[in-house]
Amino acid sequence: MKVDAQLTANWEKIPGQIKELEAANFDGAGTAEMNHDPFFPLLLAAEHSKKIEIHTGIAVAFARSPMILANLGHDLNAYSKGRFTLGLGSQIRPHITKRFSMPWGAPAPQMKELIQAMRAIWANWYEGEPLKFEGEFYQHTLMTPAFTPEDTQYGAPKVTLAAVGPVMTRVAAEVADGLIIHPFSNEKYIREVTLPAIEEGLARSGRSMENFELKYSPFIISGEDEETFDKMKTEAKNRIAFYGSTPAYKPVLGVHGWGDLQPELNAMSKKGLWQEMGELITDDILDVFAVMGEVDSLADGIKNRYGDFTSRTSGSFQFASPEKRQALISALRED
Repeated sequence: MKVDAQLTANWEKIPGQIKELEAANFDGAGTAEMNHDPFFPLLLAAEHSKKIEIHTGIAVAFARSPMILANLGHDLNAYSKGRFTLGLGSQIRPHITKRFSMPWGAPAPQMKELIQAMRAIWANWYEGEPLKFEGEFYQHTLMTPAFTPEDTQYGAPKVTLAAVGPVMTRVAAEVADGLIIHPFSNEKYIREVTLPAIEEGLARSGRSMENFELKYSPFIISGEDEETFDKMKTEAKNRIAFYGSTPAYKPVLGVHGWGDLQPELNAMSKKGLWQEMGELITDDILDVFAVMGEVDSLADGIKNRYGDFTSRTSGSFQFASPEKRQALISALRED
């Protein structure tokens, strides 16, 4: 499988970091829409690298229009000479309406239409197709030569979509080039819910898994000393508890009979009891959501659980020495 790393949020360090990641044979480097813009750092990464792929993982789709995303996707793909992938996610309603002050519709149909609208815009730019996209959520019917990009030789970027539930997963398999499985997932849920939804979506679009990239990055708990291991374990428990408090993610816990934990975590989150929430994540839960062990055992642990369906994963593996990190990347990339 291909192996990606996450770019630092410190833009001043990106030129040096992307060179190091490229030298370490990482396949890609990405950004997330957290406390900084996810697109600007990739411009720096593209400028200071030659072959490593770059991606948003993820950018919040509903915070932007299809035209804005089409422009951003085009510019980064053209400047990087075809190395950019536009990774999108829907976020949840409170963030869209209260943080971004944008309208919230029906997430799955709206996401499908947003990607179709972008592809219609790109078809106009790259293939000269008339721009006439008229959907329920988006309408794009005007494009003049003055607003058409001229550097079109690398075409449209790939589009991947993050999803948890089966409905959004089917949308990804129907209209996107790949699926980013949310870290808050597990092998049982993926096999029983995610993979069947992918097959259904691919069937609707007349494609197969050969034309579809599946990325999953499980929680990893490791370290070359006990202090590092314990720190990573605590961080994973807190993150799992944070995700588990989201009502839409209850089915992920439910496949293991832990569905009643979700409303408890949700109630605690509303009281700001973030540290206490993590304490509810037992070792049994942690073992399901995370790959734990010595650095030398991680590649086998990831591949044994997810290797038969995952074509891409992510991890900077900063807990390991440079030598062990390189060995881990090489082991993950081996068939």
